[in-house]
Amino acid sequence: MKLLVKAPAKINLSLDVLNKRPDGYHEVEMIMTTIDLADRIELSLEENDTIKIISLNRFVPDDQRNLAYQAAKLLKDKFYVQKGVSIKIEKNIPVAAGLAGGSSDAAAVLRGLNKLWNLGLSLDQLAEIGAEIGSDVSFCVYGGTALATGRGEIIKELPAPPICWVVLAKPFIGVSTADIYKRLDVSAVNHPNTKLMIESIYHGDYNQMCENVGNVLEDVTLNLYEEVSQIKEQMGKFGADAVLMSGSGPTVFGLMHHDSRMHRVYNGLRGFCDQVFAVRIIGSRHSLD
Repeated sequence: MKLLVKAPAKINLSLDVLNKRPDGYHEVEMIMTTIDLADRIELSLEENDTIKIISLNRFVPDDQRNLAYQAAKLLKDKFYVQKGVSIKIEKNIPVAAGLAGGSSDAAAVLRGLNKLWNLGLSLDQLAEIGAEIGSDVSFCVYGGTALATGRGEIIKELPAPPICWVVLAKPFIGVSTADIYKRLDVSAVNHPNTKLMIESIYHGDYNQMCENVGNVLEDVTLNLYEEVSQIKEQMGKFGADAVLMSGSGPTVFGLMHHDSRMHRVYNGLRGFCDQVFAVRIIGSRHSLD
């Protein structure tokens, strides 16, 4: 038996870090939404009691370092599943890009194996399990749009943002999230207005949403990687309504309402950048059907 599951990327419309917690994690306040750039996960039941990762992407580990592997292993151990699974990952989301590709793969495996192994778990239960794997996995289990707090695992559903185009550009570098957080001086950041961002989403106010994008990690990454700074500058010059780095980077995204402007930004950036995508916000949650 085989099952196909989509694992969409996310962008941060807002990312704030409030303080460092006693457990070593940072207390965050993030507004995330899924976009229609997605990995494709194929799950196949195996006769032998093993977990196998298959990927043609050389940057994707095929062992226990892979978050998709960890998701399958966690479900097997928690629910004493005596079946094996083969996990084939078709990568479309760039790796180490600030788009939660690995976390979304893990979340897709949790949702898919819940069905394939007949576990009967709810999205809430799967999200709780996902929090044991990584901070973004809980959000990726739900998808859609949400306010994430705590270390990212406390999820409050929000309506879908105003419909718009998202152009993403990623230079050919990877960024370590842990390294960026380590370099962040929380006492010196300009905090984004999360409240106004939430208000703009509830009111469907595109202009207000564009005015209130913000990411406290952005300055750290821009100072370390000139390529990211250049992409952000060019995206603004080509006419994006709002420009922001997603997560810890290095991917930068721009928002735009109109097709003509999207094409201008997309075509302009292709001369500057290895990986450029034009996609839409999905905005709505996953279901278990």
